[in-house]
This record gives sequence, structure tokens and C-alpha cells, in this order.
Amino acid sequence: MDVMNLTESLFRWLHVFFGILWIGLLYFFNWVNGPFAATMDAETKKKVVPELMPRALFWFRWGAAFTWITGVFLLLLVYYHMGAVFPGGVRQWTGPILLMVALVFIAPFIYDALYKGPLKDPTTGFWAGLGLVFVVLLLFDRWAGFSFRGTAIHLGSMFGTTMAYNVWFRIWPSQRTIITAVKNGQAPDAAIVALAGTRSKHNTYMSVPLVFTMISQHATWAATATPISLTIVVLVGWGLVSHVYERAKNVKGF
Repeated sequence: MDVMNLTESLFRWLHVFFGILWIGLLYFFNWVNGPFAATMDAETKKKVVPELMPRALFWFRWGAAFTWITGVFLLLLVYYHMGAVFPGGVRQWTGPILLMVALVFIAPFIYDALYKGPLKDPTTGFWAGLGLVFVVLLLFDRWAGFSFRGTAIHLGSMFGTTMAYNVWFRIWPSQRTIITAVKNGQAPDAAIVALAGTRSKHNTYMSVPLVFTMISQHATWAATATPISLTIVVLVGWGLVSHVYERAKNVKGF
């Protein structure tokens, strides 16, 4: 039995399982629970929120953690050890490759600073974010010389790492404060509510192109994809998310 292939299959299975758990709850929060919560009065929120949200957020944050951990393991195994990140599968570490790999894991801190500051406006953040995606893809492809698979998965890894950062360091701490305030019959700090909501929305936008970078890895047409076509994929994914947000507001209960 090929131990490496068995290990890869096991961790790919776990990665998908935890990803479904995480992203499924992300969509529930944004497209189901958010519109529903807006219909509750203060007394109803005081009863429902402290019971529902800690349970949902438990699975949400640990789903995020284990999706990220298993994803990093697969990145190490398939793309670095087996050489899928390198053109032709020939392992040759260069300065640009190492720097772009490092960027994947420091990206959340850059993102956090930008979206607290100059990119705080939603419209500016949308178009500037798309421009940054294109620049990063160019650097992966043309400067570092990643294979297509390497370029695509590292964009996905950058989104996934940023999303996991948001869950653990922005959304979960904010939600703890919000839940405590609601439980005590107090109005949550509006700035904290806005931060949790914005970062959850950002994660929803990043999740759709992230899924594409995962499932397109073995498509035959993907070998000819370019930074331009991948940027278009991101734009289409973000457009789809925007459309679903609009639809979600109009779905009513009985």
C-alpha cells in the first residue's frame, strides 16, 4: 500500500469534512441567521442568542481551525514535498518562491491593517481587493514561477488563512462580547457588532473563489489558466455572493 497516497486521501477527506462544517455554518450565519435575527425583539434575542450562538460558534471556530490545519498539511505534502507547486514537479526552492509562500501566512495581518484603514469603505475595499488579488496572482505566476496548480492553491490558501484569522481573532472574540451583552439585557457595542458582521461578510466573499481553487486542481482546462482568468473567477464568485445576499433578505418565514 502506498502510504503517501493513503495519507493524502485521509487528510483530503478530513479537510473537506471540516470545510463543509465551517463554510456551511458561515453561510447559515450570513444568509439565514442574520436576516432572522433582525426580526427578533430584545426579549426574544435575550432568550435565543445565548443558547443558539455559543453552540453554533463552537462548531464554526473548530471547523475553521481543523480545515486550516488539514489544509496546511496537504499543502506541505502535495505541493512542497511532492513538488506540485513547481513547474514540471521539479523541486527547486528559490527566493521568490519562499517569499510568496511566506506572504500566504502573513497576509491576514496585511489584510487586517488595510481593511481597518484605507480599505474600510465597502466599495473601495471590493475593487481594491480585486486589484490586490490580480497583483498577487501575477507575483505567484510570473515572479515566483509557480505552476498553475501552485498559483491557484496558494491564492486559496491565502484566502483560507485570512478567513481562519478572522474567525479566531475578530469574529469569535467579538461574538463573545455580543452574546454576553445580549444575555445581560444590554445593547452590544455597535463597533464590535460592525466588526463581527464585516469580517463574517468578508469571509463569505472569500469562500466562493476559495472553493474554486480547491476543486479546479485537476481540471484539464486549468493548465492554461492565467492570472487574468483567475481574477475573473474571483470577480464572478464575489458577484454570486452579492446576489445571494440580496436574495437572502427577501426569504421570509411562514
